[in-house]
Parts: sequence; C-alpha cells; structure tokens
Amino acid sequence: MDPISQGAMGAVAAASFSKGSKSRIAIGVGWAAGMLADADIFIRSEADPLLNIEYHRHFSHSIAFIPIGGLVCAVVLWLLLRKRLAISELYVYSVYGYATAGLLDACTSYGTRLLWPFSESRIAWNIISIIDPVFTGGILALLLATFIAKKRLFSRIAFVYAGLYLLFGLVQNKRASTALEELALSRGHYDAARFTVKPSFANLLVWRGLYIWDGDIHVEAIRVGLFDAEAKLYPGTVAKGVDLVELKAGIELGSTLSRDIDRFNHFSDGYLAWHPDRDNVIGDARYALLPNSADPLWGIAVDSAKPDLHAPFLNFRNADDEAVGKLLKMIRGQDLEPYANPDSDFRKAGLILRSTTPP
Repeated sequence: MDPISQGAMGAVAAASFSKGSKSRIAIGVGWAAGMLADADIFIRSEADPLLNIEYHRHFSHSIAFIPIGGLVCAVVLWLLLRKRLAISELYVYSVYGYATAGLLDACTSYGTRLLWPFSESRIAWNIISIIDPVFTGGILALLLATFIAKKRLFSRIAFVYAGLYLLFGLVQNKRASTALEELALSRGHYDAARFTVKPSFANLLVWRGLYIWDGDIHVEAIRVGLFDAEAKLYPGTVAKGVDLVELKAGIELGSTLSRDIDRFNHFSDGYLAWHPDRDNVIGDARYALLPNSADPLWGIAVDSAKPDLHAPFLNFRNADDEAVGKLLKMIRGQDLEPYANPDSDFRKAGLILRSTTPP
C-alpha cells in the first residue's frame, strides 16, 4: 500500500507488543520498519526500464526476509536509540513492524512475491486498494490515541479494525466476483477464463472486473454497495488481448525484447492487452484510471526491429477532472451517461444486477 499505510501498520504492530511506557518509541521503530521494505523502489536501472517494476515487492516483501529486514532496521536505529533501548528489544519491535509490509501489500492487487525464494509467484488477494483513506484514517486515529495515552490497548484495537476492514474487502470481492461471473454467463461466455475483480481507487464499493474470453479481455465496473442487495453495472469495454505466440513469432528467441515481453507478462499476471490508441504498445489491463476503461496506466512499447534493445516502460496517468468526476459518481452509485445498449446483458438474463441505463 502507500507509505503512510505501511508505516502506520508497522507502528501498530510494534506498539501492540510493547510495554506501555515504551509504546511511543515502539511506534517510531515500527513505523520505520513498516516502510523499510519499500526501499526496493531504489532498485532501478536506466539501461533496463523493467528492473524497477520487477524488483518492487520482491525479496524485501517476502515472509522469509522478515528476520533480515527487521535486523537491518534494528541495526540502523540502534545508532540513534542505543541509550534508550537494548538491541534485543529494538530488534523485536523492528521485526513486528517489518512483518506487516509484505502481508499488507499482498492484500492489494499489485502482486507481491510473498513466498520468495520458494516461489516467484506474485500474490495479490485483491481485497483493498493501494490507497484507501478509510482504512488508513482509522488506523492513524487509533495510533494517535496510543501515542497520547501510552496504552497499547488502542493499537490492539487498531489491529482488530484493520482485520475487520480487510475481511469486509474480502466479502466485497466475493460479491463483485459473483456479479462478474453472472455477467459472463448472461453473454453466453460459458468458457470464459481468468475472472478477476479488484477494488478501484480509494474505495471498496466500485470494483474493476476482468475476464478473458476468446483471447480478449472484457472490462466492467461493478458497484456493490453497503446496503444494496443488487450489484450495479457500469458497462465497460473489450480490450484486445495479446497473443504472445503470434507476437513473438517474429522476434528472435532469447533476445532482450523477447525476455522483456515475458517479464512484463509475468508482472501483469497474464493480463496483457494492446493499447487502444497507441500502436505497438502493450498495456497492463489490470489497471486503469476508471474501473471500466480499457486505457491502461502503464505499458511497454514493442519494436520487433530492435530485438536487442530493452522495451521502454511507459506511463499513461492523466487524472483529469472528468475522469475523477466519473469515478466519484460510481462510488456514490449515481448514473453516468446512458449506455449505448439499453438492453443490457443483465436484463436479458433476468439477473439481479442492474445497469446504469435509465429504464
């Protein structure tokens, strides 16, 4: 998640196991430890644009690395705190704080190598957005209470709050997943594959739904409200999927470009789609500014005429007022512009979901 959330959760973990008189210093140590894992963002290379995304949330976020990460944090902080804490106590607080980093990031949709070095799989449980002000705000409030009162009870309440919030995210994920699968069935896509839902930016109400059918990626936004029995569809679009076999047929096997395509495919969890407006650009279909958009946030440019050069990594982040306004309307459950097809797939199937199209 974002650095503030990472630091706050690390602080909560350390304070929860501290003595009341040392809760404040435990908060500082845990905060530093919770953020330390993200130091991997400094692993980058101008010659290899994909190195940064390949190693972000890599070994430093794995469960196996927790004792080492805690030790690094403890040694660095010992230079500043050796007169206030024994190295053993400092190490305990650091380990507790550092342990939250990988687990919290695995709850998002970005992908975390939580089981490295035993597995290279990128684990993403898709139950919370990378930035969620409700989650972070609640934790910060309880952390402040811990700091003021010097009582670890508030930090333990924060732990319970975080757990319940993530559990709510899991429930919302299941609701959105069910809605997405019903939508695919209503379209006759009985052999659709790779159903994935992920929370849109900063909320757990509107979800980005993806599934692959006939080689292409269908993108939809689905709102599952707190008190709504019915899910609400914000119809999306179809992103043209990338046929890796066809794409790499004209590229030398084992070349730099061929390896970069494989690396980006692994990073994107197989959700590769051609950019709708840019030739020869492959996007990561998991992410877009709007949850029902096919415009990716990032991608790579493929030039088969230059197989010995690394593929450039491109960003397409244009958060204009119109896009932000549409997302806010979705979060509130408001209708957008009328959908081009008034006979929605949901109505045809007689499902409980309702589209945003006026009747």
